[in-house]
Amino acid sequence: MSPSIAEAAAVLDGAAHGIRAVEQFAPGQFTLAQAYEIQRASIQRRIARGERMKGIKLGFTSRAKMVQMGVDSLIWGLLTDAMVEEDGGSVDLARYIHPRVEPEVCFVTRRVIDAPLTALEAADYLEAVAPAMEIIDSRFANFKFDLVNVVADNCSSAGLVVGSWSRRFDGLTNAGVRMQFDGRDVQIGSTAAILGHPLRAVVQASRLLHDARMSLPAGSLIMAGGATAAEALRPDLFVECHVGSGAAALGAVGFHTAAAA
Repeated sequence: MSPSIAEAAAVLDGAAHGIRAVEQFAPGQFTLAQAYEIQRASIQRRIARGERMKGIKLGFTSRAKMVQMGVDSLIWGLLTDAMVEEDGGSVDLARYIHPRVEPEVCFVTRRVIDAPLTALEAADYLEAVAPAMEIIDSRFANFKFDLVNVVADNCSSAGLVVGSWSRRFDGLTNAGVRMQFDGRDVQIGSTAAILGHPLRAVVQASRLLHDARMSLPAGSLIMAGGATAAEALRPDLFVECHVGSGAAALGAVGFHTAAAA
């Protein structure tokens, strides 16, 4: 017998809270729509423990990833305040199962988003943008999952680190992205990998929220999606991401991982 929505949410929340991997739900047990119900039910368990909603994250913003997974639309997950790590601070990997990191940009909203936006409208709904990195951490064993399972698992949302805010939206067009471990390049890419331009992620987020009959309050975060592939984290690293260069640079964001016990 397949687990109920509530039971599946409890399994995934327990895996995240208990820092232990679980097996995927069997193919065909849930539809994609039910996966989003599981996602929201799982986050509600976190809210019940005292966490607060912080925003949303987008996944599959790379066309290549969409083709790889055989989908034609984005996926998205929910962010809470407990997922936010400090820029320049120390990240305790013991909080995660098998964490990876990817470079992104993050927006903060200045107006409630409660209807689909056009590309021309998107920037008017944003207060600022910042370089960011997302720590992803599947609750499934060996970081293996299919589309329905990753959506149910809140699109592998686990942590995020956000740098200094600016109003330099014009610097997002094909800006260079460089992620480094201890000063060595591990991923190099461009903001153009995020739907051609990161502001398009805001447009897509508005449509996804509308379809889900949800709104995003002012002051919420929107993580626009990975600009490159993710890299596995290990203890005793300094991880840094630079977005843009020269006068148009968006800036840098970084964190240390704690040394192994």
